[in-house]
Amino acid sequence: MALFYLQDFLLFKPEKLDEDFKFAYENQDTKEYFLETRDGAKLNGLLFKSKNQPKGIVLYLKGNSKSIKGWGKFAVDFTRHDYSVFMVDYRGFGKSTGRRSQKAIKRDLQQIYNKLKERTPEEHIILYGRSLGSGFAAKLASMNNPKMLILDAPYYSLTKITARYMPFMPLSLLIKYPLPTHKWLRYVQCPIHIIHGTHDKLIPYKTSVKLSQIKPKLTRLHTVIGGGHKNLNNFESYHKMMAEIINSKPVDIDYSTTSINVIHSSKKPKAKA
Repeated sequence: MALFYLQDFLLFKPEKLDEDFKFAYENQDTKEYFLETRDGAKLNGLLFKSKNQPKGIVLYLKGNSKSIKGWGKFAVDFTRHDYSVFMVDYRGFGKSTGRRSQKAIKRDLQQIYNKLKERTPEEHIILYGRSLGSGFAAKLASMNNPKMLILDAPYYSLTKITARYMPFMPLSLLIKYPLPTHKWLRYVQCPIHIIHGTHDKLIPYKTSVKLSQIKPKLTRLHTVIGGGHKNLNNFESYHKMMAEIINSKPVDIDYSTTSINVIHSSKKPKAKA
């Protein structure tokens, strides 16, 4: 069926870059890397260095369009908090090469994560997944032990998203990239932060509400009132949330000293006979 073979074209919107393209960002210190995979593909990544002694590193998994050339502008949201950032282009994006598949991308990202672990302890690695990258970030977190997982405008599964636009197609049988974020989240053991805008027309806000219920004890849902799918960074509330998330420290609570067991009932007690 034509739909099966057209999925890569419909789903991915890559920007290709010449191998000699020079990345340049104002007030950012960067270093470019190439990583060769076991099947001969080359992955291009960019490290944005913290100006001060880094507290850790953020592995930023981007959305489905363009390349790290444009996405690199968002690294400042982490370097300003003294976290270095590593961004990578998926196969076929930017300078990265190789035949794309869900299995190949998952394998690529685990290889990159392993490389980061060689220099940075896992308790100082943050996984950040934006839109398409949220599913891959959830998968990585489910197989490793990062400091935290941050999902920005995540989807329940890519099958669910595509079904909204093509309800007449048996996508569960056809889709090459099901990306079941909800299944992978069940195995995540680190703190999970989900950020979503209430006016997101591509991936509805209710999706994140549903995802937040999978591991409720580990998950916190952050709501950007009025935020859409591509403009959360234009809201002050988003940056306040990011500052709280990245700089927060776990707090142990003695629940026996709280009102957790108090039942607020409006019913009047029955009169004794």
